[in-house]
Amino acid sequence: MFEETAMSATLARYSMMAVPRYTSYPTAPHFHAGIDAARYGEWLAALDPAAPVSLYLHVPFCRQVCWYCGCNMKLVGPRRTPVADYVDGLLAELTLLAERLPGRFAISHLHWGGGTPTVLSEAELARVMDAVAARFDIRADAEIAIECDPRTFDRSMANALGATGFNRASFGVQEFDPAVQAAINRVQPPEMVEAATGWLRAAGIESVNFDLVYGLPHQTCDMLLSTVARALQIGPSRVALFGYAHVPWMAKKQRLIDEAALPGATARIAQAEAAAAALVAGGMTAIGLDHFARPDDTLAQAARSGTLRRNFQGYTTDSATTLLGIGATSIGRTPSGYVQNIGETGAWSRAVGEGRLPIAKGVALSEEDRLRAAVIEALMCTGEADLGAIGTAHAAVEGWADEAIATLAPLIADGFARLDAGHLRATEAGRPLVRLLASAFDAYRGTGAGRHSRAV
Repeated sequence: MFEETAMSATLARYSMMAVPRYTSYPTAPHFHAGIDAARYGEWLAALDPAAPVSLYLHVPFCRQVCWYCGCNMKLVGPRRTPVADYVDGLLAELTLLAERLPGRFAISHLHWGGGTPTVLSEAELARVMDAVAARFDIRADAEIAIECDPRTFDRSMANALGATGFNRASFGVQEFDPAVQAAINRVQPPEMVEAATGWLRAAGIESVNFDLVYGLPHQTCDMLLSTVARALQIGPSRVALFGYAHVPWMAKKQRLIDEAALPGATARIAQAEAAAAALVAGGMTAIGLDHFARPDDTLAQAARSGTLRRNFQGYTTDSATTLLGIGATSIGRTPSGYVQNIGETGAWSRAVGEGRLPIAKGVALSEEDRLRAAVIEALMCTGEADLGAIGTAHAAVEGWADEAIATLAPLIADGFARLDAGHLRATEAGRPLVRLLASAFDAYRGTGAGRHSRAV
């Protein structure tokens, strides 16, 4: 349990620093309009058809608004025309991508995110999945996952997902306390989540993930621990424990949240550490910075074998070097660089309707980017990085890490990190500050692009 000490006060001070979540490097605020559809087409044409790819489909619609959410989303009203039109756009973009690939590719991971992908009807989901199967070979061992909202989920949708081939689903649980739920406009009693989880498993989808959040308005350690205990009773395969990112300058709906009700830095750290300890005590394996999994889950297996990766879905077992993003705002990755689609659904729809890849911006990867990305991913996945070995693997010039090491000196002096013969690692006390350690290697920090959430 978190205790007030001199070190905890120092940790709280560091935790207030704003740093990226590092689901990519360079991070999305540093994407630029110099990367367009033509450039992306060149990157796609250069891909190796023998290497599997992963596929991400984004659905920016929800039936209810959650005030804490920072995602780009649209509220679905009684008219289904916008959703039906969006499905047509997904199919059109899928065709455009397939036409620009130099062969028929295998898919190792497929993920539907949002928003709430299950605002699509069962027939619409099946239609898109049929189109994917017509253009790609979905491997027998592929992870096929979808994000769901338990408030708008039912047994029929669970059965449809099982019949369509999904083998993993996730629910945003966040917090079960009614006062906190009211404060974030997401009311879903634990019985609702338990029923939805049961429907999925009855449909053959055994792997169910829960998202929990600390740092919410009116939230206390006791509330969060009660939520963790109830979640463990339901029995998720994985749990992601995120800190609430209050970014009202970017997510305008967060302005409806009472900032005075948000816990301070010390309380946030206490909540994070108490919840993490309870999840481990409940039999889950701690993975990376903020994920937990049952020991038999593939994520825990990847952590043990050293094959854990990190991408825009967080920690993953996905080893594909290419991620094809489909849908408004979705982000894609190839060995050459990152791209992001147009965010406004109307403009995105017009682009694909005109036969254009709907790219808004991106970034080409330099050799230095790849070097720094390798260090950042190692720190984010394992809490440590062998700077010498990574530098050698990327033919780095001598002294490439000197500036980063100098930046880390205060964290090392305060006992949150150690550097031994070029091997950097977070100490147990410094584990919550891994994002801060990673930021020392971010050559784009301080260039003025983007604002970020606090480190813990």
